[in-house]
Parts: sequence; C-alpha cells; structure tokens
Amino acid sequence: MNDPSDKAKLRARLRKRRRALDAARPDAARAAAEALPLERLPAFEWFASYHALGSELDPAPLAARLTRAGKRLALPVTLAADAPLAFRAWRAGDVPEIDAFGVPSPPPSAPEVWPGLVICPLLAFDRAGGRLGQGGGHYDRTIEALRARGPVFVLGLAYAGQEVEALDMEPHDQRLDAILTENGYTEVRKD
Repeated sequence: MNDPSDKAKLRARLRKRRRALDAARPDAARAAAEALPLERLPAFEWFASYHALGSELDPAPLAARLTRAGKRLALPVTLAADAPLAFRAWRAGDVPEIDAFGVPSPPPSAPEVWPGLVICPLLAFDRAGGRLGQGGGHYDRTIEALRARGPVFVLGLAYAGQEVEALDMEPHDQRLDAILTENGYTEVRKD
C-alpha cells in the first residue's frame, strides 16, 4: 500500500471506525489505565503522554496513574511540520500554549526532557507492533530520534477495535514496544 491515495482512504476508514469505538466505549480510557501492568515496564523517570484530539483514546487516566506511581509527565510540542516533536515537562496547573499545529502544549519556558516511556496515539496497530498514525510522520521522526539517544519504550494506546491484521510498514516507520487497550496489555516480540 505505497499509493498515497490508498493510505488516505485507509486513514479515513480508520478515523470513522475510531469515532464509533469512542462513542461505544466511554469507559475505555479508564479501563486501559487499570489494565497496564506497571511491573512489566522498563525503568524510567519521565514519560510522554499526549493531548487527545478528536476520538483518540484519552491518555489522562493512564498519565494520572503513572504520576501517582512517582513518574514525571512531559507533553509533546510540534515545533515544525517536518521536525521531531520536542517533549517538555508538564505539571498540574501549568497554562498551555498552542503549538505550531494548534495543539495545547507546555510553554517554551518549560524544560525540555527526554522520556524513557512514550505513550503514542494511533489510528491502527497490528500484533507485530506496526502503527499507523495520522500521516504527518511526527511520531516516527520523534521515536527514531529518541532511540538514537538511548533506550525508549513506546506504548501504543488505542481501542481494542483499532487492531488490524497487518500493516504495511515502510522503512521509516517505527514499531511499538507494546500496545495497551481497554482489553489489556500486549508486548511485542523483539526479533
């Protein structure tokens, strides 16, 4: 599926599916947060979450659980269309600013951090850790840059119904290390 029009059609179908899942499972975000086995995660101090847009599964319950466990929260900032995301520290009570893509984000005065765990939104995933995002490549560039610095664990957060049999992965696509849904946690086998 290397034809851009095919991927655009697939993304449109998957967005429609995700909207239906969002409407059908208002408890999914809480259930996913409760399903995460914290003891199976690698050691990390900082984790990156995201600001849910549209029907993306809300990471707020998961972020709250990780924060209660003593982990420190960062949120992404889009600085430019073709650049990796930056992650800045975030605390309750901080006042967000709108980033280059119109997403509420930490202000420029917040310290930049390098998370050991990245909670990643998606349109679809497969059991091999394949991830289909919105199409801008932000998370692929970001994960590649983070992995070049050192270990980072990438956790896809999704509705269980976003699973597909297999995704066509391109050379630049970054795989997930695990997937968390309202139905449970799945680690991806490393080859």
